[in-house]
Amino acid sequence: MPNVRAFRVVPNLPERLRPLEDLARNLWWTWNPETAHLFRRLDPDLWEASHHNPVELLGSLTQERLDRLAGDEAVLSSMRRAVDELDEYIERTSWYANSFEAGDEMVVAYFSAEFGLHESLPIYSGGLGVLAGDHLKSSSDLGIPLVAVGLLYRRGYFRQYLSRDGWQQESHPAYDFFRLPLQQEMDGAAPRKVSVEIAGKLIVAQIWRAQVGRVPLYLLDTDIPENDAEGRELTDELYGGDQTHRIRQEVLLGVGGVRALRALGLQPTVFHMNEGHSAFLAVERIRQGIEQEGLSFDEAIEAVRGSSVFTTHTPVPAGNDTFSSELIREHFASTCARLGISLETLMGLGRIRPDDAAEPFCMTVLALRTSSQANGVSLLHGSVSRKMWEGLYPKVPVEEIPIAHVTNGIHIPSWYSREVARLYSRYLGPRWQEDPRDQDVWSRVNQIPDAELWRARGRLREVLVTYAREKLQSQLRRRGMPHALVRQAEEVLDPDALTICFARRFAVYKRASLLLRDPERLARLVNDPERPVQILISGKAHPADQPGKQIMREIVHLASASRFRHRIVFLEDYDIDVARVLVQGADVWLNTPRRPLEASGTSGMKAIVSGGLHLSVLDGWWNEAYLPEAGWAIGNAEVYESPEVQDQVESEALYDLLEHEVIPLFYDRGADGLPREWIARIKESMKSYCPVFNTNRMVGDYTRRYYRPAHERTVRIGRQVHAGARELASWRRRMEEGWPGVEVLDLETEQGDLPVGHEMPVRAVVRLGRLAPEDVVVEAVHGEISGGGNLLQTESVPLIETERRDGVVVFRGEVACRRTGRRGVSVRVRPVPRLNPDNPFDANLVTWWEHEKGR
Repeated sequence: MPNVRAFRVVPNLPERLRPLEDLARNLWWTWNPETAHLFRRLDPDLWEASHHNPVELLGSLTQERLDRLAGDEAVLSSMRRAVDELDEYIERTSWYANSFEAGDEMVVAYFSAEFGLHESLPIYSGGLGVLAGDHLKSSSDLGIPLVAVGLLYRRGYFRQYLSRDGWQQESHPAYDFFRLPLQQEMDGAAPRKVSVEIAGKLIVAQIWRAQVGRVPLYLLDTDIPENDAEGRELTDELYGGDQTHRIRQEVLLGVGGVRALRALGLQPTVFHMNEGHSAFLAVERIRQGIEQEGLSFDEAIEAVRGSSVFTTHTPVPAGNDTFSSELIREHFASTCARLGISLETLMGLGRIRPDDAAEPFCMTVLALRTSSQANGVSLLHGSVSRKMWEGLYPKVPVEEIPIAHVTNGIHIPSWYSREVARLYSRYLGPRWQEDPRDQDVWSRVNQIPDAELWRARGRLREVLVTYAREKLQSQLRRRGMPHALVRQAEEVLDPDALTICFARRFAVYKRASLLLRDPERLARLVNDPERPVQILISGKAHPADQPGKQIMREIVHLASASRFRHRIVFLEDYDIDVARVLVQGADVWLNTPRRPLEASGTSGMKAIVSGGLHLSVLDGWWNEAYLPEAGWAIGNAEVYESPEVQDQVESEALYDLLEHEVIPLFYDRGADGLPREWIARIKESMKSYCPVFNTNRMVGDYTRRYYRPAHERTVRIGRQVHAGARELASWRRRMEEGWPGVEVLDLETEQGDLPVGHEMPVRAVVRLGRLAPEDVVVEAVHGEISGGGNLLQTESVPLIETERRDGVVVFRGEVACRRTGRRGVSVRVRPVPRLNPDNPFDANLVTWWEHEKGR
């Protein structure tokens, strides 16, 4: 190929339209429907063709059209109003500013492998990315001082289409970043870049920025001339390639992301890892602590741990990234040499059993070992995660393992429909948007007239049906189907029929085909002439997931049968655009994961905002949210040993729910034609769930429970001199060296039957060796006794030092006998937590009374 000199062509906007460029490059418009509508007005056809991308739209308008728009006072008035709204939004006093002291310089760095902000920026695959995108939007709304870091994938995540036989096919179009709502970060006249050594090769990445309201999202791109072909492909696509490609992307995200923030002059006080993909950031921060701050390895870990927060989204061990010791050696041997540590020391940070050479390196373990706080994403997932990672805390009761939960939510303004939003504004007032956490505001949902709410629901269902018909025709034409079949697609679905939607990743455990297990029963349901039902399905399978693809193919084949063709539709290429139409138009949002494999799930929350109702297995968020008057539950939270039995039982339970509760309730109309009981359930759902399951509440929880404490630890440890890190490392060494000498010698309690309400005295004799009583917490731990002799549902009571004699210390206290039954008590000793007072097992050192020794 000849040498090429690149140049850039930009829209030649008339002066009066120049503000459109700034509006287009702040993704605030993605949750401001009036501004999005303004862009659509410029050219509706180009708006659709650009996949709702205003930057591409502006670059595609003819000069003649631009000149006409420059004289359109209606367009100019809408533009000026949007500019004023954005300015007011950026400058208004935020929740964070009102809640915390100014000038304390907290900055949160939020790392994620994917961000789902809008369909026009395809750097997401599914729920993890959409949750991350909503996290940024609510951080902007609340004024959280947060910056985000990710990768900019040239080919994004794959686009899906189906073969004539229903098999998923993948395409990977390349995107022109200059035509996306992005801006290059500049260093003078040149793009700002960072470099990372990856497997002995220097990789250079340029930095782009997506502005999300007040929050900047910095994205790394290696597809630049400084890199060879292999280096340029490092950011080619999301979740593509083999294990070597995956680890190199994760090194770039973690190590390169930290370096990018420093190159931009940012000094975060809190690092939040959204899943384990970015956990190598801890290694880079340890390196910086050693080489730039003069810390030892142990001291650097303390500094990193104190300022790090980790969120796990994975409910099964197989879902966590692991790498072989050979891959870790290839990518980190030189780093270990520079830091003066062995490769095994680094490997130990990523292993449950640090000395087990056969155990691979796990990114989740690395994140847990280098964070002071960790959480799952629902109440149930927190419990599942504690059980999954109990090997990291071998002497800690499962329920006390320091993995908490912050239940996910949704960014309500990104998902509501304009029809329902108008009702909210009319009857709830403006605060439903200003503070969606306000339960008093949502209680006013009862003031919305039933007839108005039902009309809005009818319009949304009609929009969905029209969208599905057009998309289905396009799909059939692309597959080369007969013209008659394409014409029939104009008549599929019914805008008045009960509409059930199912859309998500086609992983096997999601059980997309649960409703389709009994085709004869299903045919009777959907084709009932008096009470018809229609089902819309969408979703992608990972390119390597052959079982997921097979399930999809079976669904497509079933939907194409003559008896289902007008009632069941599969929509290809599931993305945020498809999801938005589905969640707004669905009467019932169906969720059928195999419990407890759904970490949270948020699509049902999105449907509720526009008046859909949730029907789900009691898993993820629904396990803690379900109310009989506001939705439906499949089963009673059972877990079966046989997946086949579970699928059969829950499929029948789902059919029963539909036949006996859901469908009759929808079609039970009064004299005025309104399904009053159904509408009452919609209102109860909105009141109960909207103020709780939103990302403003979620981000507020992260801020109060995680970000602020981590920031305060950073300040306490000392960002510059790190005196606190040295003190913590010294304390940890002293605890670890002295702990073998800690022993509970004896436990004395009352025997026999004790009455409820009795305060049972407890006396423990403890040898502390080289440690002092002030170094430790001694606790009586009591609870039910299982058949195997283990304590269940434990409570702990601190014991007080009462005497010292002959090298031992006596501790005393009382245990309240509040419940009848077979109970038990033991005693444990642990260090007084120093890094995080809220984590009693911060040092991960625990000694229990051993019965045989005690006797």
